[in-house]
Amino acid sequence: MLVVKNVTKNFGSFCALKDINLEFSNGVYGLLAPNGAGKTTLIKMLSTLIFPTKGEILYNGSNIIEMDEQYRDLLGYLPQDFGFYNNYSPTQYLLYIAALKGIDKKKAKDRVEELLKLVALEDVKGKKMKKFSGGMIQRVGIAQAMLNDPKILILDEPTAGLDPKERVRFRNLLTDLARDRIVILSTHIVSDVESIANEIVMIKDQQLLYKDTIQNICQMIEGMVYETYIDYPEAASFRKQYFSLSEKQEGNSLKLRFISKTSPNTAWNSVSPSLEDVFLYIYQDMVTDDVL
Repeated sequence: MLVVKNVTKNFGSFCALKDINLEFSNGVYGLLAPNGAGKTTLIKMLSTLIFPTKGEILYNGSNIIEMDEQYRDLLGYLPQDFGFYNNYSPTQYLLYIAALKGIDKKKAKDRVEELLKLVALEDVKGKKMKKFSGGMIQRVGIAQAMLNDPKILILDEPTAGLDPKERVRFRNLLTDLARDRIVILSTHIVSDVESIANEIVMIKDQQLLYKDTIQNICQMIEGMVYETYIDYPEAASFRKQYFSLSEKQEGNSLKLRFISKTSPNTAWNSVSPSLEDVFLYIYQDMVTDDVL
């Protein structure tokens, strides 16, 4: 079990995270927040790239800083932008990374073959990566993070720039990997975690806001989400009264999905909230168009 205990991180006078308490066991955890909310700071502390100002992070009861290389041997990490060589093939690159990690040469060859099959790159294992799509490169990244068969796999914004098909393939791969390890997926893209995460971690104002199942988190706005049709001239006035979640043109009308805390109008249709609805509601003062 990985435990974050009373962790605070300051950069000079700036507090990036304050009094964070978390527990992770095997499964997929979605670390979900807009850019700038502290996701990467937490990820870097879990990866021992930076250290807490206060508090500690424990793995099975031992401080990960004191564990040092013993902890890193259990860790797989895929940063948002990982370095690779365009003129290397996946096999060459993974063998090179395995050598840097001190993995025995014979063991590394077998492990690389196994991982290339796992990430569906077996047929292109000898081709130069400069010809690969973004999704293929990310799969190489997953393979390098898995070289040491980690018990903790940490992924920072791993699907940024991937097309929808590659994102689905990536999510399916993570589900398989999480059977016997902790997988922490840091993202601001709701759909990346909505279908695969066992629990969602949400951070706001430098503090932990929620760590719970999607079902439980969505209950916070249960009975507040509606859909209705209005004429275009009424849209501006409607937005001033209610928080709009989405809008879609249908014929001569506008279909709105929105949040209301007041008694519903008879023309409104009550709908079940989604994680995206909760995200937009919680971070309405922070979100941008690329979070959906």
